[in-house]
Amino acid sequence: MNKIFRSISVLVALLILSLPLASAGSAGPSKAAEKAAAEARLEMWRDLNSGAVGSAAIAILDGGNIVYSEGFGMADREKSIPVDNNTIFNIGSVSKIYGATAIMILVDEGKVDLDKPVTHYLPEFTMADERFRDITVRMTLNHTSGIPGTTGANNFGYAYNPDVYKDTLAALAQSNLKHRPGELAAYSNDGFTLAEMIVAKVSGKTFAQFLADRIFIPLALRHTGPSVGLRLEAKIAKYYSPGKLAGEPLEVLSVQGTGGLSASAEDLCRFADTFSGKGIQILSPQSLAEMKRNQPAQFHGKLRNPDVPWGLGWDITNLEPYQSQGIQVLGKGGNSGTYTAQVYTAPAARVSVAIVSTGIRGSAGKIAHKVLTTYLAEKGLMQIAPEQVKAPLVPQPIPANLKDFEGYYSNGTHLARIALDTDQGALTVYIIDGKAETPQKPQLYNDGYFHNGDHKSYFAEYDGKQYVIQYVAPFHSDAIGSEKVMPVTNPQQLAVPIDGAKWLRRNVQPYEGRLFLAEAVSTSKVIDSLAGYIDFDGLKRVESPTFAAMPVNSTRDLSELRLVEQDGRLWAWSGSVLYMPADMANVLPVGNTTWHIKTGGQAEWLQAAEDSALSFALPPSGRIALFSPDGTVLYDSAVDSGEIFAPAGSYVLLAGKTGDSFTITARMLTN
Repeated sequence: MNKIFRSISVLVALLILSLPLASAGSAGPSKAAEKAAAEARLEMWRDLNSGAVGSAAIAILDGGNIVYSEGFGMADREKSIPVDNNTIFNIGSVSKIYGATAIMILVDEGKVDLDKPVTHYLPEFTMADERFRDITVRMTLNHTSGIPGTTGANNFGYAYNPDVYKDTLAALAQSNLKHRPGELAAYSNDGFTLAEMIVAKVSGKTFAQFLADRIFIPLALRHTGPSVGLRLEAKIAKYYSPGKLAGEPLEVLSVQGTGGLSASAEDLCRFADTFSGKGIQILSPQSLAEMKRNQPAQFHGKLRNPDVPWGLGWDITNLEPYQSQGIQVLGKGGNSGTYTAQVYTAPAARVSVAIVSTGIRGSAGKIAHKVLTTYLAEKGLMQIAPEQVKAPLVPQPIPANLKDFEGYYSNGTHLARIALDTDQGALTVYIIDGKAETPQKPQLYNDGYFHNGDHKSYFAEYDGKQYVIQYVAPFHSDAIGSEKVMPVTNPQQLAVPIDGAKWLRRNVQPYEGRLFLAEAVSTSKVIDSLAGYIDFDGLKRVESPTFAAMPVNSTRDLSELRLVEQDGRLWAWSGSVLYMPADMANVLPVGNTTWHIKTGGQAEWLQAAEDSALSFALPPSGRIALFSPDGTVLYDSAVDSGEIFAPAGSYVLLAGKTGDSFTITARMLTN
């Protein structure tokens, strides 16, 4: 069947690129579809022409029928194959809706209870924090579990990691929670990997097979499945890195319930349509209602505006300007290493919009929002308020009590100092990088908010903690942007030198994605202005000579640091990533040398003693990367070939299977 669809798509590709598809049985596209198509083309080509995306597809479904579908750009530049309505893209975190749906299928069968502990289904799941026993299945699906973030090592790459479950459980076993279960809603990918494991354990099938049997086949989603790198029979939109002529290796995300699926734009719409309660149904009305309702944390109601309305798997369960006009809209966006996706659906109107694209800087969410608004307005289902010209904001004096909110704030990754000029009505953010502080454009205070272009924020305090709250305009909702970092009364130091120290990642598999490979060389720093804190793979608070904790408790993708003894030295675990001190790298001599991956399969590291030209011979399962002394990737055998200049002090990474051998030729350079 896939071969038939692929053959047809090649024949009609040019027509699909230029014309919207009519609804089944209709004489042609409706006025609403034509207007939405015009909006879509304008915005999609703006994205493509800017270089933010390389290719894309968009679809609109109404009443169970695709009323508009169009591809943009080339799916395969080398073969000059354009994107069409059957082209598949990785959909990143949009996969979470499928994972949540899989859980709800098991709920309907009485095999899973949303409010039972995860340990009831996965007794092998454990954490260093005893509160993990209070995490329920529901909390894994609405981001309230308190699980710190993402077990990313070797799970975002070019091949499936068969140890993904083992690695995730191992990382969680040595981790604490960032907050008590149910307290806050802070995005957590690992929660959905646990949900994926529950589906596999309870059903007795692999997660991929369960999705195929219970979702893809019943809904006739012929162009939906695992990551593109596992679907070589399909028509795939390849990712082309800016400045590179050849496409990159096809991406595979091993965390399938978190972000490892792929689909066409049309299939995304068809899947979203099931939440209308019409057409083919795979969930009971009760489970559909549960997935579509807001799933608040205990923090709910503590802010000026409603907090972001998470559903089960869905990012949002209501969206403006639709909500104020009586239309519920569900939405979910996703980014993987090299793809972006967005889907919106208005279940009662039975209208869905989906965009998929290559690249991670595109405007899929913004464009889909515009297209959905245009389509619903043209159908007479809502009104679009005309944009009104507003007078420039005038800074107002900042209330004196807000001076208490000055200080250091973190979103878990970055550290900033916030200073207020109360008389001038201005807030200045200073981005901190070790010893350096870089001021950003001042934000003016007006009507209770600090304004930064189209964005605005305010301060809030809850349960003794202070936050910067971001107003999310499309949702008419508030979200925690960053949390105040509390000073340490008795600062501790780690048992190893930190400031300016370099670290090399050892648990790198040859199929690791370029996004994570770029962080294989890390430089740790001491924060001079904030005693007791360090920057090592993100901000951390030192609590003992061998342990540094998460600095805050309310943001996504946090991690802890643990020093462990290995090969006579202290190495560092940062979440799921293992680093060794950079001075343990072997010196790369001039001439031909052969190196082997030792038992255990950990990556090997070499360091160039002086400027040289390097060439490589590597095994089929191997990978070589060259990093400058500061950690910039200079060469990656996954996409590069030929001889490469290696400056003195640069690092060479060898990744492969146990026993793999690599031959490196280092040639001295002459003037």
